[in-house]
Amino acid sequence: MLTLINIELVKIFSKWRTYIGFIVIVVLTGIVQTAMYFEGKDSINMTTQRFADSFVILGNLVNGYFIANILLQTLYIHIPFLIVLVGGDLLAGEATQGTYRMMLTRPVSRLKIVTAKFLSGFVYTTLFMIFIFIVSLGVSCLIFGTGELIVFRKQVLILASSDVLWRFVCAYLFAILSMSTVISIAIFFSSLVENAIGPIISTMAVIIIFIILSALQFDFIKSIHPYLFTNYLNDWKLFFDDPVDYWEVTKSASVLVAHIAVLYAATSYIFIKKDILS
Repeated sequence: MLTLINIELVKIFSKWRTYIGFIVIVVLTGIVQTAMYFEGKDSINMTTQRFADSFVILGNLVNGYFIANILLQTLYIHIPFLIVLVGGDLLAGEATQGTYRMMLTRPVSRLKIVTAKFLSGFVYTTLFMIFIFIVSLGVSCLIFGTGELIVFRKQVLILASSDVLWRFVCAYLFAILSMSTVISIAIFFSSLVENAIGPIISTMAVIIIFIILSALQFDFIKSIHPYLFTNYLNDWKLFFDDPVDYWEVTKSASVLVAHIAVLYAATSYIFIKKDILS
């Protein structure tokens, strides 16, 4: 299995589209960091102005933690698109290149091939999120330093500098699970077609439709809200509550894991039964 995963990772990182996401993250992070370097203090002053009469706010609020938290907000829409660029090609790309038959002539079961595809997708997702962690948090902290983190949730919360780093680590671990769900959807659609464009568009369409459904408050639609994975993609934010609601975190993670398991089972069934003609 490790050999299969290594082969799949070589395929992934030998394609130029794999690096689009990394380039976009560098550019996006650089733009945000540059903007915050020149205008960050004005921005934070405008945000905290309404509290100035009641509180005396001291310290370095425009710091690496604050900027990394802003960049995490992109997880909901932008990062999934960068993830599916790779996920949508994992199975459909074999059909496009006409390598299905050659791949299946090896003494390896179709189930192992699907499993290797999924695991290599998860490895790519993990590496991509670690890269975002390093660029957004690590580089930002080097440039802006560390300090207290101001968080705008249901209430304004200021977290002590010593109480922030572990929250980011846990948030990114949860984000890896969220994005693994997204790439699982892309791999599922990839097993249905023979062109990588379809899975990319289909996955993003599902995300957008589910986001819209989550915003609708009709009784029937509200009854399916707990089953929409998009309601849980951004639950990394729970780690920035004080105290952290670990029950809610566990519930959200369980729903995402259940989605991954169902998608893996469905993809395996489709691929095993698939009539390979190319």
